[in-house]
Amino acid sequence: MGAPHLTLASASPRRRELLGRLGLAPDAVVPADIDESPRKGELPRAYALRMGREKALAIEAPGFVLAGDTVVAVGRRILPKTETAEEARACLDLLSGRRHQVLSSVVLRAPDGSLRERLDETVVSFKRLSSEEIAAYLAGGEWQGKAGGYAIQGAAEGLIAWIRGSHSGVMGLPLYHARALLKAAGFRVG
Repeated sequence: MGAPHLTLASASPRRRELLGRLGLAPDAVVPADIDESPRKGELPRAYALRMGREKALAIEAPGFVLAGDTVVAVGRRILPKTETAEEARACLDLLSGRRHQVLSSVVLRAPDGSLRERLDETVVSFKRLSSEEIAAYLAGGEWQGKAGGYAIQGAAEGLIAWIRGSHSGVMGLPLYHARALLKAAGFRVG
């Protein structure tokens, strides 16, 4: 019997790259087309887990479906996936000189429809950002479509004073948790 079929429910090239670090290549990559709007009063942890679940359930595919979502939060406030430079500037102004949480869910749907899930919580602290540093970061364009207006794997890494938790979780797929879920499901993972 061959290896089980694995579908990655994500449009993120970063998640595919991270999965490759575990020695795995998905058989298919199918982005989940769902409404990603937070519900009124929804807290960041609940939102991250709900998004991962909904993405895993939205994909029709044989075998296993791996999904996830990454949420940047300041307290109870969920920051957007920034679509404009103004949104990104507002996020970076808010994150400047303070710590925030990055919550990354990983959800694995088995062929029988059962779900296994994990939530990674990482604390990230930006240095106090000058208006020149923010302008230079925005000019690079890495903020586009990114939760909280930044990508840790790019130039923003030089603006982050420290993190406590999973670097890969901040990138979009906490490898420790993804590996644990896949191994528990019977995948051969390096």
